Amino acid sequence: MRARDKVAVSALRATLGALDNAEAVPVGEAELRGVALELSPVGAGTTEAARRELSERDAEDVVRAEVAERLDVAAQLTAPAHADRAARLRAEAAVLLRFLDGPGAA
Repeated sequence: MRARDKVAVSALRATLGALDNAEAVPVGEAELRGVALELSPVGAGTTEAARRELSERDAEDVVRAEVAERLDVAAQLTAPAHADRAARLRAEAAVLLRFLDGPGAA
């Protein structure tokens, strides 16, 4: 992206991170407790887990949640000192909404 599209870059980076997190495999409570060292698996790939594959609907839900989060925070930033931050969050939400609405939407 061009240097002047900092708002779009920021929104897209954060949303890609959210999508990446949504693909993570949930860890069970038993796995969090761990096992004795002598019982732990060893070797290449023993800690690898297949990532979840998000459907198009799942991905859209993640992006919509990112939009909602930005708009909620912007609505809470009512002090004049936060006007720039609120405007930036609204602009980021608009960028993400353009991706959801498709290429023909403006």
